[in-house]
Amino acid sequence: MMTGFVNNIIPFSSVDGPGNRTAIFLQGCNFNCIYCHNPETINICGNCGTCITACPNGAIAQNNSKVFWDKTKCCNCDACIKACNNNSSPKVSKMSTDDIINEVTNYKPFIQGITVSGGECTLQEDFLISLFTKAKSLGLTCFVDSNGSKDFKEMANLLELCDGVMLDVKSFDNSIHNKYIDFDNKHVLSNLDYLASIGKLYEVRTVIVPEIFNNEETVKRVSEIINKYDPNIRYKLIKFRNLGVRHSLKSHPSPSDKYMDELKNISEKNGCKNIIIV
Repeated sequence: MMTGFVNNIIPFSSVDGPGNRTAIFLQGCNFNCIYCHNPETINICGNCGTCITACPNGAIAQNNSKVFWDKTKCCNCDACIKACNNNSSPKVSKMSTDDIINEVTNYKPFIQGITVSGGECTLQEDFLISLFTKAKSLGLTCFVDSNGSKDFKEMANLLELCDGVMLDVKSFDNSIHNKYIDFDNKHVLSNLDYLASIGKLYEVRTVIVPEIFNNEETVKRVSEIINKYDPNIRYKLIKFRNLGVRHSLKSHPSPSDKYMDELKNISEKNGCKNIIIV
């Protein structure tokens, strides 16, 4: 039976693809973004046990060197996540695709489909293929939210089942990408072009981090590619916010509304027609 590591399931989301959708967040990411707002999704639990004493409700225990989380005792205070030194969480569930489909079935009358995010969900590619195959049999659409680190041209079976991709483009400049994301952006940029060319690119997302990233260049280059294939592809410009980030950026400023409007204007001048600032 196909199983995957699941961080969280949100029954109803209006920001993860078209319509009302169930958003499924998988655990594990190969990026290490300096501004990551969910660093607890990066690694799988190492079973060190540090979180056990941090939990005020005794919801976490260790048995045979494995950490276990009791959902019924959890008050969702996230003290365990704050205590973790491994960018992980003990609250990750190992679920089968049937487990997820059974849960999604409860929401089926109220949703248009599912969106799988992360972490980086394509790291569990076979799990996604199995999950999407079953979701499609229920008449649901299937979307992926990806950091673009894996080449979608080499994931043909997944892409065939996928109705659309929401792609993060963090920096067009590879030197900046390597420095602050700790990963090469070669596949990110090739995916941007390829997915747009085959009509699978639903949305591009760029987090605007002032002073550190060359935001103007990234927005300019991304908007040019969007306009080349389809000006109506949505381009979401996301304000960096220092809530929930790691210590190095806890006091870093958010971009001003004026600056966000300037970036939107760059996109519009390059032909983009569907730009959202959040």
